[in-house]
Formats: sequence, structure tokens, C-alpha cells
Amino acid sequence: MATNTVEPRDPDALLAELAEAYRRHAPASAAWQARAERYLIDGVSNALRHVAPFPPRVVAARGAWVTDEDGHRILDFWQGHYANLLGHNPPVVTEGLARALHEGYGLQTGFVDRVQVEVAERLCARTGADRVRLTTSGTLATLAAVTLARAFTGRDLVLKVGGGWHGSQPWGLKGVAFREGFDHLESRGLPAQAGEQVLLTRFNDTDHLHDVFARHGDRLACFIVEPVVGSGGMIPARRAYLQAARELTHRHGALLILDEVITGFRFRAGDAGALYGVRPDLATFGKIIGGGMPVAAVAGRADVLALCGRGGTVKFEGGTFAAHPASLLAARAMLDHLIAHEDTIYPALRTRSVRLREVVTAAFAEEGVAVRFAGDRVDDLPGCSLHMLL
Repeated sequence: MATNTVEPRDPDALLAELAEAYRRHAPASAAWQARAERYLIDGVSNALRHVAPFPPRVVAARGAWVTDEDGHRILDFWQGHYANLLGHNPPVVTEGLARALHEGYGLQTGFVDRVQVEVAERLCARTGADRVRLTTSGTLATLAAVTLARAFTGRDLVLKVGGGWHGSQPWGLKGVAFREGFDHLESRGLPAQAGEQVLLTRFNDTDHLHDVFARHGDRLACFIVEPVVGSGGMIPARRAYLQAARELTHRHGALLILDEVITGFRFRAGDAGALYGVRPDLATFGKIIGGGMPVAAVAGRADVLALCGRGGTVKFEGGTFAAHPASLLAARAMLDHLIAHEDTIYPALRTRSVRLREVVTAAFAEEGVAVRFAGDRVDDLPGCSLHMLL
């Protein structure tokens, strides 16, 4: 194996050189970026989709590949913010959706239908939840879950993990990127007390979690945590950590919220909490369950979710497009496919992820670059595919 070393270069000069090469490579995308910046902030509608010097403008997507305005086929590991477990536009979703639209059903009606019942039935059956409230994004789901917890307990404080991301909502915008330290909200324009109401704990540090609950447990409304910290580096929780979280929240009268917007239906046809033997009070789902369409859900205890029902004290209507017909047709197709083929889909993902890790590791090693992967092994969760994470 080669033992090449990377010669140091001026990083600014190198970036400028690469940017110019990219502009020559993708002139149509460059032109569209210039046009977009006249009307869209930074030329995009989500900051994550802007890559310097400009993002590729996509015209088609199928499976693992997208095609840009310049006709380049790009191998895509981003897959729609991790939402496309089966790749872009899987036929199992698109064919049924196209058929329904052709037959005159799928656009907004504002009425209820059988599909939302069927989606809710599947979510409850596969996650152990009593009830579900559907909405359109993971951010809205986590916002509603925290609001429900605060209303149910009558408490104000919210505990989250440093580095954990729960969407652009007031109780999620602290302790994410740490640009100004641990004690600042990472967005201006929010009520100052929102930052004061959020406490941070260290992920997978059971001792610190015990300490936080010992000091603040009687004032905590909830602990919201991802089974795998996504933005913090795709780090899986240890079994003992999540089980301690369950025991501590129960003991102190706080609610445990598992944010499964990323992890839900990613490692099995259901919630990841079950892999840890943990049943939360509330869980949030999104991304994968929509089959590429905007679907999210808050699922959990009936007595908590009853607060957003008729006569309840929490306003969580889900939004105008909550339970949108086309979105739920896609969700039903996706869930049915994952459930029916659970024994083949998830082992195949596991095998591919191991192979991908091996190839990437070898490529870095050949260039003499040290690299470390997160989620490499989860020894206390035998048989699950959590170790597929890069």
C-alpha cells in the first residue's frame, strides 16, 4: 500500500483553484446560482443546501444518482437530508402516487380520509405508541412534543444534549454549533427566556445526566434526545445511557422525548428506541416515513397527546397541509414496503455500509490521511444495523 503524504498548500489558493475548476465544469449551475441570488437568500431556501462556491442545480433524480443542469450524473450520499432510504423516487412510492393523482386524488382537500388512519395505525403498531398527531416537518414535530411536555408537566425547563439538533425551534437552538459558547441561543429574535429554559447535558455521559437530574429534576419538563446524535457526528447512544434517561425522567416526573426524525425506520421497520429496550413518553418521526414527501409525526402516550385534542389546552393543529393526501399516500406505500421487506432491506443496508466504510478507509489510507468513522460498532446492540452509520 502506498504511503503518500499530503504536501501542505496554501488553503485559500487551493480553494480558489478548485472553485474556478468547478465553475468551468458546471457553467449552467453557476448561471442558475447567479439568477437565484437575485430572488432567494443565498440562492437557496435552506442553508444546508448551499455549498461553496455554488450548489449543483438538479433536474432529475433516481436511485443513488442525481443529474444537474450541466448533464452531470452525481452519486448522491446526501439523499434528501437522509430522508430517502430507498434512494430518489423509488417506484414503490412513485407508481402508486402517480396512479392516485391520475385518478383524481392526492392534492389538498382539507378533509379527512382513510389514508391518514392507515398511516397512523402503522406508526402505532411499529413504535408502540398509543396515539399519533401528523404534521409536515420534523421541526414542527419536536416543537409540538416539547410544548406538550411543558403543558403536561406544568414545568418550564427543557434538557437536551450538547450538539443535538431538534430543528429550528426555540428550545432546539441552543448547544448545537457553539459559535458563541454553550449559553447562547443560536438565533436572534427569540425570547431571551427560551435560552434560559434550556439546559445542556453531555451525550453518553450517564454520570453527568444523573448530576443534572439531581440538581434540576423537579423543574424539568422533558429530556429530548436522539438515539443517534445526527448533527453532532452520527454517534449512537449507549444502551445504558438511554436506559438511564428513561429511569431518571420517570423518577423525577419529566417526560422522555426520543427525537427519531433521523433514526425512525432507518435501522428497522419501526423506532430505534425499541433496540435499546426504551419506550419514551413521546417520539417524533419524519424523513423516511414520508417516502420523499413532507410527513412528520408526534407519537406516544394518549394522555399527553390528548392535550392537543378538542377541548385540550395545547394548540397543535399540524398546519394546513398536515395529513396531505399525496404525502400520506407516499407514506403508506413506504411504510408498507419497509414492513413487508424488513428482513431483506436492513441487512442489505448493513452490508453496503460496511463495504462503503472499507472502501473509503482504504482510499484515505492510500493518501496517507488518517480518518475516523462514527457508529463503527454498537456492541451492546447485537444484530441491529446501527453500525451502518458513517
